[in-house]
Amino acid sequence: MTPVVGFVGLGNMGGPMAARVAAAGLELVGFDVAGTAERLPAGATAAASVEEVAARADTMLLSLPDGPAALAVVDAVAAAAPRRAATVIDLSTVGPLAATTAAATLAAVAVTYVDGPVSGGTAGARAGTVALMFAGPDAVLEANRSVLEAITGNVFHVGHEAGQGQAMKLLNNFLSATALASTSEALAFGRAHGLDLAMMVDVLNASSGRNSATVDKFPRRVLTGTFDAGFRTALMAKDLRLYLDVVGAAGTPDAVGRSVSEVWQRADAALPGSDFTQIWQYVAGD
Repeated sequence: MTPVVGFVGLGNMGGPMAARVAAAGLELVGFDVAGTAERLPAGATAAASVEEVAARADTMLLSLPDGPAALAVVDAVAAAAPRRAATVIDLSTVGPLAATTAAATLAAVAVTYVDGPVSGGTAGARAGTVALMFAGPDAVLEANRSVLEAITGNVFHVGHEAGQGQAMKLLNNFLSATALASTSEALAFGRAHGLDLAMMVDVLNASSGRNSATVDKFPRRVLTGTFDAGFRTALMAKDLRLYLDVVGAAGTPDAVGRSVSEVWQRADAALPGSDFTQIWQYVAGD
């Protein structure tokens, strides 16, 4: 039986993902604290609060900016009466600690929390190509597969415990951040030697230096001057802080992570409100 879907958080990522759920013909109830009516996708109905979403939906999807925002919504779901929602799938990047805290809060009221953070930016959210890193029980995945596959064709079952999806997302973003920052440094070096930016990207993409920044970010966002990936520098800086917190708790190596995070924290301070592809401007001094 297809669940009624609730969606909380209709921003840059949540909006396109919610639109895909509604376009798939699934019954969708949406809410955004910043304003629901102007963000609600076609075919969906509006709720006036998180509690109303919990009262009307079987499964709730969350797409929120950080752990505190997600935990506030989870607390509202736990307190909701009446409450129909039996499952909460968190598509946000909140870190393993917030995920395990949310899972415990909802388990106390017989609601299952699973984390399913996504990667691929707003373009991927619109196109249905984001990677969704689901960590939860097999039965919950199967019961909600039609919902998740409306969002993306790339659903990965990475684990069975809340927080494992977050760990996967954070290590992914660490690698993405490293590639973009280091590619910016390398191209600034090449430019100082008179090499053309576009030519360097072409050479790198045919060479061993090829990475996500040379394949995607530089050709599509930096060389075009659009800097419109739709993911803010502040969010990457936040994700790297979360990554280092988890690395510290795990006791795994952090030398590269600390260096990369420092660059991103400085870039965020220097370019408030910027798109994360603008780290090129910070590194290169443009």
